[in-house]
Amino acid sequence: MDTQNAKEPSLIPVLSKSSSSSSATSSSSSSIADIANLPFSPVQTGSRTTELATGLIDFLGHSGMEWKDVEERFNQVSSTRKGIEPVLKWSDFGFCIGMQQSPEFAKELLRAVRGGTKDWRIDITKTDLHKFWCLLKGDCFDSRMRVFFNLCDRDMDGRVTEMDIKQTIMLSASTNKLSLSHEEAEDFAALIMELLDKEDRGYIEISQLESLFKARLPKASSSQTKQKSITHHVYNYDHQEATMSKAEFLFRTYWRRGWMVSIWLLACIALFVWKFFQYRDRTAFQVMGYCLSTAKGAAETLKLNMALILLPVCRNTITWLRKNRRISSIVAFDDNLNFHKLIAGGIVLGVILHGGTHLACDFPRISGSDRSIFRQTIGGRFGYHQPTYIEILATTEVVTGFGMVVLMVIAFSLATKWPRRQSTLLPLSVRRITGYNTFWYSHHLFILVYALLIIHSMFLFLTDNVTEKTTWMYIIIPVLLYAGERIFRAIRSGFYEVDILKASIYPGKVLSLKMQKPEGFRYQSGMYIFIQCPQISQFEWHPYSLTSGPQDDYLSVHIRTLGDWSYQMYSLFQEAMLSGLKKCPKVHIDGPYGAASQDHVKYDIVMLIGLGIGATPFISILKDIVNNARKESCDQPGYREYSSIKGPLKAYLYWVTREQSSFDWFRDIMKEISISNQKQSVVETHNFLTSVYQEGDVRSSLLRVIQALHHAKNGIDIVSRTPVCTHFGRPNWFSIFSKLAQKHRGQKIGVFYCGPSASARELNRVCTKYSTKTTTRFVFHKENY
Repeated sequence: MDTQNAKEPSLIPVLSKSSSSSSATSSSSSSIADIANLPFSPVQTGSRTTELATGLIDFLGHSGMEWKDVEERFNQVSSTRKGIEPVLKWSDFGFCIGMQQSPEFAKELLRAVRGGTKDWRIDITKTDLHKFWCLLKGDCFDSRMRVFFNLCDRDMDGRVTEMDIKQTIMLSASTNKLSLSHEEAEDFAALIMELLDKEDRGYIEISQLESLFKARLPKASSSQTKQKSITHHVYNYDHQEATMSKAEFLFRTYWRRGWMVSIWLLACIALFVWKFFQYRDRTAFQVMGYCLSTAKGAAETLKLNMALILLPVCRNTITWLRKNRRISSIVAFDDNLNFHKLIAGGIVLGVILHGGTHLACDFPRISGSDRSIFRQTIGGRFGYHQPTYIEILATTEVVTGFGMVVLMVIAFSLATKWPRRQSTLLPLSVRRITGYNTFWYSHHLFILVYALLIIHSMFLFLTDNVTEKTTWMYIIIPVLLYAGERIFRAIRSGFYEVDILKASIYPGKVLSLKMQKPEGFRYQSGMYIFIQCPQISQFEWHPYSLTSGPQDDYLSVHIRTLGDWSYQMYSLFQEAMLSGLKKCPKVHIDGPYGAASQDHVKYDIVMLIGLGIGATPFISILKDIVNNARKESCDQPGYREYSSIKGPLKAYLYWVTREQSSFDWFRDIMKEISISNQKQSVVETHNFLTSVYQEGDVRSSLLRVIQALHHAKNGIDIVSRTPVCTHFGRPNWFSIFSKLAQKHRGQKIGVFYCGPSASARELNRVCTKYSTKTTTRFVFHKENY
């Protein structure tokens, strides 16, 4: 028998599972090695044991600080007394070692490194600080373990009681912004005592606490492997397999956008050139020259863009076209709003070129040209009266043009990101008059813009020929299509006044509505609906992803309070629930409408990434995937009743949130999915809580141990309170993508993301990297957020 292994602590007994667990209970006297479903298993080598234990108690490794950084901070806040070397106040210890965000924990850590002496609050010299730094930063497990034991041992008597553990748990929970009651902390402390205090002495010693950390815990957080090593690993395992060049990947990813934008640009250029040369041959060219050709060329592109800008917001048409796989395979419907914005940019450029050329060049030339040339060329168009610049500005054409520009400036400005979201970067006076409502109502100024556009096009300076007044020809079909959609939506929403079956209020001011499903209302997972509350506004409709599955006999949405309308909605239902009113506010719905997440059915493997409330579109997808897998395994006829397209065979959900209370939003749904998924195993769920310090950090190490033990015993995570274990800290996307690339070599994975744009750019880069350096293809899709 190996002597090193013989010196390891005795095997820790496994706690029996509670009655709520689906697994059979185990005897509390059984050793870990005898149990299949272990909370953790003993490590077979002494070096590996030390490595794991050291990794679980990392005091300063994740701070990224070196002694020179600590020394620099010491010099910033230290003070010098007469005849004495510089000293640091004990309260600034946390700042110096990089724990300024955890002052209470840093205070307890200072007490621990000083051995719990009564005078541990005295000032700290640089020599002392360096000694503490070496103690915390060193690789010696025994030293780390002694500091951690002192952290738990409040009265420093060499014994840690259940009360000591409870206090340490409460300290760790508050440091990590976790909501934990005293009763729960007592239960967790009792769990550890039951595990370690075999002789029922009422306390544990350092050797027993060591045994807890000298064991392999199941991973509950993403790997913290550095990007460099991960990249090297990826190059290693795939270097002999066929990979794709970055150019080829970018072409395959963006070719649908590319051809659409290219055709649009070519159409604009062609119209501009055609009109430019057409007016170069007109007699008016002798007066206004190339200014006229430029203005008329820009005007022709404006006609096209004023027609096209309506098409990307015809949601019903897009939803209908999206169902056709041939059309959706070549048209980038997911980029409809981006295309809408691109065309708006083309309109802005066209207005500047058209209006600016007229004002700065054409009109001055008309009023200042030679009188004889004026009478011989365009005089007849003005009754042979050469107008002044002011008289030209007073004409119907110019007045309507100015009117359109003013309305467009208002609508375009209020539609930009900062005003639409009431950014704090805006002055307070401006912020008060901005927001989603302002954007929504101002955008409807386009009705006046199109009316002025028709009038503007009927009064042209240089022609009476009706065939040249073609503006109406460009816009008639898009305007009728859009108007028809609005009428259809108004009629349909009248039939979709739904009854509220259940309303729930969750932390973070999230309102969950479970609504009656209208007869004939059919949708696919990933779609969204518009909601209107007449009690708030007769005109405002707001989009929300459906969190119910297509097979459910109800509709559900989760509304987070992010603006005026959602706040009023939340307040109305909160008031109705608190007052005990049986009748909830009336709600109308409109939809369903297609979204990027709807394309998950095109892939056998999908990766769903939601940040905060961005998880909502994926809840419906998960329920649909699990339901379909269950029905397919049971060989039920018509299990594809709601979808003629075969769905994914495997789904990975990565939900990243900052607040523990966020898990309340979908707790019941997550439990339902977990139970349904037990046999099929088609869904793999990962929750990440960024408020908790990442794995290995001493501030979360005890929580990590408790999480593993509690989940092994009860099958419930202590953070999310669902069967899904929560990862600590932010996800390491390079590690996650690397593992998926290895697991699914040569396959195509659909990556669907809903959240802020900054993270979308990062994920898109990671998809590109692993698609070009491995044989696995990651296809990125982003929901509008």
